[in-house]
Amino acid sequence: MGLEYIHAALLLHEAKKDITEESISKIIEAAGIEVDKAMVKSTVENLKNIDIDKVLSSPVAPVAVAEQPKEKEEKKEEKEKKEEKKEEEAAAGLSSLFG
Repeated sequence: MGLEYIHAALLLHEAKKDITEESISKIIEAAGIEVDKAMVKSTVENLKNIDIDKVLSSPVAPVAVAEQPKEKEEKKEEKEKKEEKKEEEAAAGLSSLFG
């Protein structure tokens, strides 16, 4: 889900307004962003049965957000290791041509 749609929903929640496709679309349009109707519909559907106050007050929510960059770093390190391995394999393949 795009963060701009979540932000719009949170803004509506904070203003004690209904989170509807129309209200999210208006906020997205007001921000100068082209509205993706599928994203709007998905956001509303996904938030329909969620107690936003409960999620925001949950001690797990900030931890999950704080851990995301660490997960990205680990994925980046894994990707770098894979690239190094490919380079080593390529170098070994080239050396066999001249061996």
